[in-house]
Amino acid sequence: MKIALAQLNFHIGNFEYNVNKIISNISSAKSLGAELIVFPELSICGYPPRDFLEFDDFISKCESAVSQIAQHCNGIAAIVGVPSKNNSTTGKPLYNSACFIENQKVKKFVHKGLLPNYDVFDEYRYFEPSNVFEIVMFKDECIALTICEDIWEEEVLDTESKSGRRLYKISPMEELMKQNPSIAINISASPFNYNQDKTRKKLLQRISVKNNLAFIYLNQVGGQTELVFDGGSLVVGNNGEIKNQLKFFEEDFLLIDSEKINNSPKSEIEKTSIELIYQALVLGIKDYFKKLNFSKAILGLSGGIDSALTLVLAVEALGKENVLAVLLPSKYSSDHSVSDSLKLVETLGCNHQIIPIENGVASVEDSLKEMFAGQQPGLAEENIQARMRAIILMAISNKFGYILLNTSNKSEAAVGYGTLYGDMCGGLSVIGDLFKTQVYELCNYINREKEIIPQHIITKAPSAELRPNQKDSDSLPDYEILDKILNLYIQEREGPQEIINMGFDATLVNRVFNLVNRSEYKRQQTPPILRVSKKAFGQGRRMQIVADYSV
Repeated sequence: MKIALAQLNFHIGNFEYNVNKIISNISSAKSLGAELIVFPELSICGYPPRDFLEFDDFISKCESAVSQIAQHCNGIAAIVGVPSKNNSTTGKPLYNSACFIENQKVKKFVHKGLLPNYDVFDEYRYFEPSNVFEIVMFKDECIALTICEDIWEEEVLDTESKSGRRLYKISPMEELMKQNPSIAINISASPFNYNQDKTRKKLLQRISVKNNLAFIYLNQVGGQTELVFDGGSLVVGNNGEIKNQLKFFEEDFLLIDSEKINNSPKSEIEKTSIELIYQALVLGIKDYFKKLNFSKAILGLSGGIDSALTLVLAVEALGKENVLAVLLPSKYSSDHSVSDSLKLVETLGCNHQIIPIENGVASVEDSLKEMFAGQQPGLAEENIQARMRAIILMAISNKFGYILLNTSNKSEAAVGYGTLYGDMCGGLSVIGDLFKTQVYELCNYINREKEIIPQHIITKAPSAELRPNQKDSDSLPDYEILDKILNLYIQEREGPQEIINMGFDATLVNRVFNLVNRSEYKRQQTPPILRVSKKAFGQGRRMQIVADYSV
């Protein structure tokens, strides 16, 4: 049987856009002789729809979309992801479903059984889990059709639990294998993190070999606010060999013959994690702007590595003509901060402005002179500079329709090394899920063939330049050590005593934990952060502001 795989980028709630895209791909598949076409999880409404699912009108539009799509399924069958109603008098009102359409009619709904409720996922809030798992019969194939998490029941144990307990009580694949399927298909909306591709491949290879079954895994692609979906869909032979892999971070289309999967040659896309991160951030910016009908970005260019990296990513995503870099030097800014920044904007060819902040800062300080009389200059005066820069950037944003990009990194956000309503403001945080050491790694990747980011930006000691001769190391541990502790706490969820037992200095660990925990109130007031790790600040990490957790 000829099966078409449509790896597409959907727009949440934009039913006309999504339906037209699905119908267009059905038409293309028919012209190529496909007998079945497969679309990703919740493709009709986009994933994750979150509380839109609580609106009756939203669900009605999903049902109308299915009917409209079905009219084009003559001579071809389709598998489409959609929320569907639970007609029982008990349980949640909806299922997360795969709709099987044949001969212009909905022949079957397959409901998702395993509903993730960890990290960025909140599916049990909306959906009823299925406890019935039946194969789909079509042509000469018996299809074990599953939805995303339904194949992850063992892998989730390894990544989400340290207790040795299985997270779920049932295995949809085990239930389906009792019915002797001839092929497995999984439709997914699996968000990117920089380890996810390797993890997926190992999972699918294990399932294929264990069950002696060819496996089709179809993932969506695109940015949905903070989440980025990487595509990278897979066709795996029954021996665990990767037979086809669709593109990363791009829409793609593949026609395969189910009878020839196991005899096909190996074909796999290999990319480094840093290359994937680069592509993820570019697509995240691009889709955030496109799907919100924005076109122009602005950012403050300080001469430091974080703003330099953000500018390169923005220019790649939006085009140099749509990005404005604003240099906002103060009396503490070094000459090389300006010259390095000018060299970068010249290389990129983007627009720039130089607006000194010294007069504005002096005006604010003069207004506070009586109030601050007798007080030594300190953090308050430093933060006036950061907030003056934000005032100027937001004024330009409002006047000319730019969206301000935040340039803070994850290390700074973790320990509160940033100014609320100053350098922490913006519409989108581009590198807020990259530790400082990863920022350096990504800049070196960008410069791998030629110098784009001036080397002096990469090699000089990082500094906020808010007081004379200031360096980050005055306030923070060395980033090499800090990032290791932050990674263990935030992403690996190790407690303070566990980290100390690994050989880290107890005083330093306690200091870092206190900084992270005390800064939660800041992080909950920041813009959405593009997620590239398995545990980003925001939707995936829910912490109490008033908590106190340390040794």
